[in-house]
Amino acid sequence: MLRHSVVPIDAGWVEAAASPYISWPEWIARRAKVVSSAPDRLHDRGGLAPPSGRVSVISGSKFDTVSLLTDYGTNDEFVGVIKSVIWSLAPQVRIVDLCHEIAPFDVRGGALMLARSAQYLCPGVVLAVVDPGVGTSRRAIAVEVGGGQSVLIGPDNGLLAPAVAMVGGAGRVVELTDSELRLPSPSATFSGRDIFAPAAGHLCSGLAFELLGPAIDAVSLLPGLMPISREEDGGLEAEVLWADRYGNLQLNIDPDDVAPWGDQLCVVLDGRRRVARWVKTFAELATGEIGMLVDSYGLAALVTNRSSAGVELALAAGDQVRLEPLGEDGPAALAVSEVNVAFGRRSS
Repeated sequence: MLRHSVVPIDAGWVEAAASPYISWPEWIARRAKVVSSAPDRLHDRGGLAPPSGRVSVISGSKFDTVSLLTDYGTNDEFVGVIKSVIWSLAPQVRIVDLCHEIAPFDVRGGALMLARSAQYLCPGVVLAVVDPGVGTSRRAIAVEVGGGQSVLIGPDNGLLAPAVAMVGGAGRVVELTDSELRLPSPSATFSGRDIFAPAAGHLCSGLAFELLGPAIDAVSLLPGLMPISREEDGGLEAEVLWADRYGNLQLNIDPDDVAPWGDQLCVVLDGRRRVARWVKTFAELATGEIGMLVDSYGLAALVTNRSSAGVELALAAGDQVRLEPLGEDGPAALAVSEVNVAFGRRSS
């Protein structure tokens, strides 16, 4: 059975190997070949990776931006505290709140969000915390990317890996073990405050990267595993990578993989079938109609117009979905299947 998919990167699409997942080292190796051919476009977008030969950041240079991504939410003091720790060390720094509403403990969801955002983030420090293993033997790390233009800080649990790969791979990597650069704490349960925020603040105040801790080999870091689609019995077995605020369902599918099927395709869910029509905008769809479009990150997405495709199809991030060619008979062949099918809200 052939398994294949693509990994979205800003300079094109990279075909994955015959495996249901693709790892960080594979991503980095493939990404490196493409980034070298399109550095100017990366620079134009203002992303984390600089054009080759144009940016040189020496040890001790100050960063002026910290981008934050966490699963802390905003009902507690956690986010405000880590910001205050950073500002106490680097009062001049700008802090960008990328997101604090990652589902608790959802490392993969955080990793995917960080990867989607990486090419658009300001150069500087990226501090990401989704850390169900806090206080255990998992390592606290800082990863230099873009020849020193940016540094990603967070737990070594796969959270940073896809974003690092998206911007060209890891340069230097250090483990944050220096007790002098940590806040004293009676507990090991708040690394965001006690380890990661101080590291970010010290970098922004001019501390050289290599002084954060001992160097470690990038290949020793925990990879982030990304699901890929697979061909099976004439269709594609896919997965919902992301359901956004509007209920749009990003799939792990390259639009080119299903382009030969024509303007319509079949969405199969637990044996039930719906027709999805390719569109360029949401407004092209009638009320209740399912559409497929290329989303803002270049992946295929199931959508509806002014409603939630997630609710309509009872799908959420991590759910499986099968796509098939519609066939010569067209929508009429699915009419019986579509009548009286209640795709309600996803049950708990």
